Amino acid sequence: MASKPEADCQTPVTVARGRSQRQITGHGRRCSRRKGQQFTTSSSSRGLASVLIRRGIREVKSSIIASRLIEGKSILTSHRYLIAQGLSFRGHDESSTSLNKGNFLEMIDWLKDSNEDVRVAFDSGGNNCKMTSREIQKDLARCCAQEVTEVIMGELGDKKFSILIDESRDISVKEQMAVMLRYVNEGKVMERFICLHHIIDTTSEALKLALLKILDHYNLSISRLRGQGYDGASNMRGEFNGLQRKILDENPHAFYIHCFAHRLQLVVVAVASSSCSYIHDFFEYVSLIVTATTSSCKKMEMLVEESHKDILKRLERGEISTGRGLHQQTSLARPGDTRWGLHHKTLLRLDQMWACVIKVLSTVDANGRNPSHAAGCIEKMECFKFALVLKLMMKLFAITNELSQLLQRKDTNVVLALELIHDVKLRLATMRDSGWESLKDEVQQFCNSKGIPVPNMDDEIPVRGRSRKEGRTITNLHYYRAEIFYVVIDKICVEMNHRFGDSNQEVIACFSCLDPKNSFSKFDVEKLSRLAEIYCADFSNSDRAVLRDQLETYVLHLRNHVAFSTCKDVESLARKMVETEKQLVFPLVYKLIELALLLPVSTASVERAFLAMKIITSKLRSTINDDWFNHLMICYTEREIFKSLDDDVITRRFQAMKARKGILPRHH
Repeated sequence: MASKPEADCQTPVTVARGRSQRQITGHGRRCSRRKGQQFTTSSSSRGLASVLIRRGIREVKSSIIASRLIEGKSILTSHRYLIAQGLSFRGHDESSTSLNKGNFLEMIDWLKDSNEDVRVAFDSGGNNCKMTSREIQKDLARCCAQEVTEVIMGELGDKKFSILIDESRDISVKEQMAVMLRYVNEGKVMERFICLHHIIDTTSEALKLALLKILDHYNLSISRLRGQGYDGASNMRGEFNGLQRKILDENPHAFYIHCFAHRLQLVVVAVASSSCSYIHDFFEYVSLIVTATTSSCKKMEMLVEESHKDILKRLERGEISTGRGLHQQTSLARPGDTRWGLHHKTLLRLDQMWACVIKVLSTVDANGRNPSHAAGCIEKMECFKFALVLKLMMKLFAITNELSQLLQRKDTNVVLALELIHDVKLRLATMRDSGWESLKDEVQQFCNSKGIPVPNMDDEIPVRGRSRKEGRTITNLHYYRAEIFYVVIDKICVEMNHRFGDSNQEVIACFSCLDPKNSFSKFDVEKLSRLAEIYCADFSNSDRAVLRDQLETYVLHLRNHVAFSTCKDVESLARKMVETEKQLVFPLVYKLIELALLLPVSTASVERAFLAMKIITSKLRSTINDDWFNHLMICYTEREIFKSLDDDVITRRFQAMKARKGILPRHH
């Protein structure tokens, strides 16, 4: 086709570039360029070209953004999964030829293999924008932890709070201090983990400085502190130089409560070790039995096999029933002074596996090359005294273990805890007055079923600890009932009274008047008004002037309100007041209720945090950085909040930290 003459070209358009000019001429799809002449083109061609260029740029940008979004989503999803499960990120060998690159890279490879879009997104990013470095992982963990703590601080607001603190050593032999906040949010008691702080010095002064540093980091004033909950360590609970005293010197309203669960465990340990000589000997025998039956893999497997056979026989005889979760494989547990409820668990399993333990001990004695304790353990087990103490301690520890489980609940308040302790004391008193005959009958039935001879209760025996030559004798009934049964129960009652005698009795007694049971039968205006004087920082002079009238109106109103008749404790009362908006009608009374709920009962929540610490760290993960460890602990411990976080919120915080090569657009 012949080209059109130059005269047919349209008016030339000049495009300036700096000091030089380039002239473009064209017509339709063709364009000619001549030296020393102007270049011309049609306006329609210019518009079409710019539209195509802009469209191409938009498509490229959209493709890049989509790839970065897919890549970021995959990385964040992998991070959140590993953090929530307490798993490690890195591997020993992360090279491309490694068969195990670590959990994070292996998870990314799995996502790439299972989703073509993810593979394309990672391949298009290049080698300099993979977002898989250690710094990226730590920054993402930091962002997640900051979002979790922001939610916690949002719940707390400007409310008063209490602190729960405990110390523990991690796998890398570092002393770690865990800190939790206890506060009331819409009538519900909340205990939230906020920090795991590495401390070098464990003196009370060093702990105080570390605590003040943590509170300052979260902009929490010590003047808002209304309770302290620690264990019984001397650097914590010291009356003159402990941490609680140093905090009280700065804030006299931060009342200290020694962990109720720790106190109860001290009661159990005292009863097991020093109630009477034979009780101490009994637990020594139990430890020997556990050692003789579980000290090697062969003995352990033998015990498990005998237990399995015994369960099958009992099922065939119809003595036990089947069901989901019943009759799981188990073994004997060694009683420990620092493990809550372990004494009861050990005795319970020994009772359930009695025949199996006897069989294993007999086998160990018959097949042993060297002398062992197995024969002596059988002799001790198959006597009436051992069976009596076993059943007695099982009954007592069942009562204390039930109380321990209730005290470890997050929603337990100090008023409810004192009621539970009072109920336990009543049960122990009732058992002492009328529990001997039922216990004796139960032990006799047990002995008859196990072939253990039952002694005549009227026969005389030498006094324990005395020589037969002295001629001092007592009856079996007196020995078993007076010197074992009564002594043990009296010992546990004395220990309960001693361990649970608080220095803050006046405050706790006043708070007990808020109990809604029996139509507020304990309600006392005088004692509750006294609380306003004790907490003078929370009640002004005008508040104290009107509090008495508000209390009288409050109790009359709630006694006639049907909705409050179902309230069983102070926390359910607080929730019901929020539901019915009575906290707006009686604000001063509700403030008293909140102060009662703020007093800590136990440090069980902190102990659970230490269990999380053992999950996150291991022998292969013992050199983890303190900051990263703290961030992982916050996210793992507060998984409920962590899992509810939106990915976009974490992404925005991550982008705002610093400039990155693979950063997403701000509106994403």
